[in-house]
Amino acid sequence: MNIVKPKSLNNLEKTEKLIEEISDEQLSNKEIENVLLKDIEIYDIEFEKNIMNNTEITQSKLEKNTFTDIKFENCNFSNTSFENSIFIRCEFINCKMTGCNFIEARLYNVSFIETNLNYANFSNTTIENVIFKNTSVRNNSFQENNFKNLYFQKADLTQTQFFKTSLKNIDLSDSIIEGIAVSLEDIKGASINTFQAVDLLYLIGVKIVD
Repeated sequence: MNIVKPKSLNNLEKTEKLIEEISDEQLSNKEIENVLLKDIEIYDIEFEKNIMNNTEITQSKLEKNTFTDIKFENCNFSNTSFENSIFIRCEFINCKMTGCNFIEARLYNVSFIETNLNYANFSNTTIENVIFKNTSVRNNSFQENNFKNLYFQKADLTQTQFFKTSLKNIDLSDSIIEGIAVSLEDIKGASINTFQAVDLLYLIGVKIVD
């Protein structure tokens, strides 16, 4: 596993403003703290070498943006759309991202750590070198994804849907997969433990009778 972390996040200028700091369609070298925004729209901005702490941006559209070398910590992005955005070397630590939309986004070297991603949508998303660690990914939707170096470590995938998305070579053995919706073809080649196998017996038409 080699997830590259955000680079060059030293000596950043602190600010409690976000919109006002954006200039020339970019925002860089800032440590953004204690921002509270709702129902905003930000498009086509390049965010580079920033830290966001205790920032709340909910029910918003942050679409078609590029996030490079960004650390998000203790942030709330619930019900916010990142559709068609690009994330390169980003970390989400202890964030709340319930209902977020990542449709047709591109994620490269991204870490989700101790984060709530329930009901998020990753359909048609390109995912490469990405880890979900100690993270809740319940009721998510992964549709028609291409994964390269995707890792789940003690993730909760309860009732998550995988549709036309191969899990070959992906280790699910220390994660919760109860109630996941997946085809026999898509689960082929994944690593699971003995107890998890019971949750997948429905794929071959087997019923467990008490």
